[in-house]
Amino acid sequence: MSRLLLVICALFSASVFANTKVVFETTLGHFTIQLNEEKAPLSSANFLRYVKDGSYEGTIFHRVIPGFMAQGGGFDENMTQIKTYGPIKNEASNGLKNKTASVAMARTNNPDSATRQFFINYSDNEFLNYSSSNPGYAVFGQVVEGFDVVKKMASVPTKSNGFMKDIPATPIVVTKVTIQK
Repeated sequence: MSRLLLVICALFSASVFANTKVVFETTLGHFTIQLNEEKAPLSSANFLRYVKDGSYEGTIFHRVIPGFMAQGGGFDENMTQIKTYGPIKNEASNGLKNKTASVAMARTNNPDSATRQFFINYSDNEFLNYSSSNPGYAVFGQVVEGFDVVKKMASVPTKSNGFMKDIPATPIVVTKVTIQK
C-alpha cells in the first residue's frame, strides 16, 4: 500500500511541476522555452496566461541589445502597447539566475510591476539577479531549443522611436505560440 502511495505522490508532483515547454515561432525561426514552474510558479503561471489567451501572437521583440538581452511580448508591429492583466509579485529571490539563455520577466523600477513583457539573456547578467540590495528580475525559464534564432535577433539592425531605443529596424514578429505536448 505504501508503494502505491509513493507512486501516486510521484505522479502528482511530476504533473504539478511538469516544467511546461512553450514554442515561439517568429519571422526569424522558432525557439522553445522550458518553464521552471516549481521555482517560479507566479511568473510561469502569468506567462502561460498570455500564451493561452493567444495575445503573444502578433507581438514583436521591441528591444534587442547584443550581448545583453532580447525583450518582447508587449508591443505590436506599430509599437502599440498590448493590453495586460494586473502586475505580479517579483519572484527574483527564487534562486534562478539571469544566465545565458534564461528567460525573465521585464518590469519597471517597481519590483512588483511585471505583466506580459519578458526578456531572454544573451549573457550571464549577474547585475539583474536578486540580492539583499537588489530586488532583481525574476527568471522563470530557459531557452532549451533554438537559441541560435534568439542570437540571430541580435544581428538585426536597430533604430530609435521617440524615447525607445534598440528596436529592430525589421520587426521580429511572433507569429505563433504553442504549448508543447
